[in-house]
Parts: sequence; structure tokens; C-alpha cells
Amino acid sequence: MTILLALSLPIGISLGFATALTLVYTDSVPLIMIAQNAFAALDSFPLLAIPFFMLAGSLMSYGGISKRLVTLANAMVGAVIGGLAMVTVTACMFFAAISGSGPATVSAIGSFMIPAMKAKKYDDDFAAALTAVAGSIGVIIPPSIPFVIYGVVSGVSVGEMFVSGIIPGIVIGLSLMALSYRIAKKKKYPRAEKNVAIGHAFKEAWWALMVPVIILGGIYGGIFTPTEAAVVASVYALFIGKYVYKELDFNTIYDAFKDAALVNGATTFMIGLSMSFATFLAMEQVPARICEWMLSLSSSPAMILLIINILLLTVGCFVDNISSMIILTPILLPIVTKIGIDPVHFGLVMTVALATGFVTPPYGANLFVASAVSGVNMVRLSKAVGPFILVMISCLLLFTYIPSISMSLVWMLR
Repeated sequence: MTILLALSLPIGISLGFATALTLVYTDSVPLIMIAQNAFAALDSFPLLAIPFFMLAGSLMSYGGISKRLVTLANAMVGAVIGGLAMVTVTACMFFAAISGSGPATVSAIGSFMIPAMKAKKYDDDFAAALTAVAGSIGVIIPPSIPFVIYGVVSGVSVGEMFVSGIIPGIVIGLSLMALSYRIAKKKKYPRAEKNVAIGHAFKEAWWALMVPVIILGGIYGGIFTPTEAAVVASVYALFIGKYVYKELDFNTIYDAFKDAALVNGATTFMIGLSMSFATFLAMEQVPARICEWMLSLSSSPAMILLIINILLLTVGCFVDNISSMIILTPILLPIVTKIGIDPVHFGLVMTVALATGFVTPPYGANLFVASAVSGVNMVRLSKAVGPFILVMISCLLLFTYIPSISMSLVWMLR
């Protein structure tokens, strides 16, 4: 699998081919296991949340919601030194609460904010790097597609995973804003121009801001499941884009559905073959052996968590977030449960660590999107993103060793 990934083959194909090649040399397991497990894994009601959250995010992007969220963020924090940087992070936090995807957040907010920052003489590599990292919040503040994946693979409540990401997502956003303020002050970046009153901006963005309220309120009010919440979010996004903001017509609706279908097709293919790979690992007791080996290295929970974080950060440099989640959860979850870590807390830590992979070279998905939007080449972007990665890692360690940051709301709801 590592060789195929190094040859730049798609991750789904690399996983499937690696599994098939292994089964050819394994007498006890027939090759048909790959197809059987791939289809069995995708025959899951909770997994239906993924295409619908993708569709909701796509409809919101085309329906003018991201533009109104940027306007609201500008009215709230634009007057601060380096205001456009603050607006970028705040808008990414808002969009994260309605999209569930890191690259989608970078694309939706970056298409507005990167040109705006460049026009105000912000360094283009800074603008692109900040947007790429802030977009990672898209998978931490609920709803989150990786949270759905982790919930399905581990068996924990998707609703609890959603709640665990609220405070960490805000903490990461504030940390990025603090670093941006320091850089802006040093480089004398200007404040943003406040074009609209905060009351008017809030009124315009009100319909968009109701999305996370409907999703989380509906789930914890017992009205619908996370999958049904994703369907409601899609219908709601279609309604407000078409009849409230009036920016969705037949062509834009078609484009939104097409984009969601293409991304979901690639994701579903990858998920199915990842589950086949994970099933084979379980059959060969690879997770159990790795668990025994890691526990033999140290009996200290703090040291084991540090080793796991280093592993996750390394894997995130090379493997997609969703594939990593599916492959590594069955391996690592038995280890952390043996040392007394709550599975929901570990899911949050795992998501933040792999979300850092969105912006770590050479295969950071957010970096590719930000590079395409900004025109900044990957070498410059990879250098500019360094200080922001350190902020992400600092937050990761904070969440790892202070569980109450992510678990306090979960404990209140249990």
C-alpha cells in the first residue's frame, strides 16, 4: 500500500490492490472477501449522513450562504488589526458549523477571502496558509464527516461526537486568530473595511446560522437521527438558497448536486475498500498484536497517547483523513480503551490529529485547494503554513491531556 501511495495511485485503489495482493498469498481467505466487505460496510444507515452533509454544504456554497457568513464575520471582527485574517478564521468557523468538510470550507471561504486579503496587500502565502489551516476546523466543529465515520467504525454515538467538537473547534479558531493578530501587527496588515452594521449582517446570515441549531437541537431533542439531520440540512439549504436568498436556480442546483455526487462517489469507493482492508487486518489479529506491542513500550497512558499522536500526525502527512480514520480506529481504539480513555474523547483527539494532516505536506488536501484558489505554489505554501501547524499541534496536545475541554458538554448530556 505504501509503495502504491508513493506512486500517486488513488487511495481507494491502493487499499484495494494491497488487500487483494495479500489475499492472493493467503490460502485461508478467498478474494471475494474484498467485494463482500466493501458492500457490507456501505450498507449502513449512519453512513448516509455523509452524502447528505456533502450536498448540504454544496448547496450552501452555491446558495450565497458563505458570502453572508463572511459579511457577518467582517462586521464582528473586521475592525481588529489584521481584520481580514480574523474575518477569514471566523467565517471558516461559521461555515464549519454547516458543511462538515475541511476542503469544502477552504474552497467556500477562500474564494472570497484570499483575493480580498491580497487586494489589501496581505502576503499571498500568508493568506493562503491561514485559509488552509482555518478550513481544518470544518471537520471539528459539528457537523463533521470524520465524526460520522468514527462513530460508524467504533460504535460510539455520532451525536456525542458532534458535541465533543464544539469547544475544541472554538479553541482552535481563537488560537489561529491570536497568531494571525501577532503576525498582522508585526507586518502592519490593515484592518478590514466595515461595510455593514452587525445587526444587519446578523439578520442577513440568520437563516444560515440556524443550520447547526436545527442539526444539534434536532438530534438531542430526539426529533431525528444524525442521518435524518443531514437530510433536513440539505432540504433546508435548498429552501433558503432558492426562496430566501434567491441565488439558486436550475443551473446552480445542478452544479451543487453534481459536485456533491462526484465527491461522494470518490469518498464512498474509498470507504468501502478501506473497510475491506480493516476487516483483513482484524482477521489476522494485527490490531491485537500492535496493541500488545505498544503497551509493552510503556505503561504510562500519557506516553502511549503521545506515541499515538505522533503516529497520527505522521500518517496524516500521507493518507487521507477518512481512510486513516477507517484503517486506524480498529487498531488504536483497543489500545486506548485498555488504558482507560473514553472512546468519544479519543475520537476527538484522532480527528484533530488527522485534521492537521489537511495542511501538512506533501498530501495536505486543504493545501491543494488553497494553492488552486490563491495561485501560490506548494513550496511557498508549505513554508508559510509552518507556524499555523505548530498552533494545531499545541491544541492537539491540550485536548489530549485535558479531556474536560472536549468532554465537558458530553458529560452534561449523558
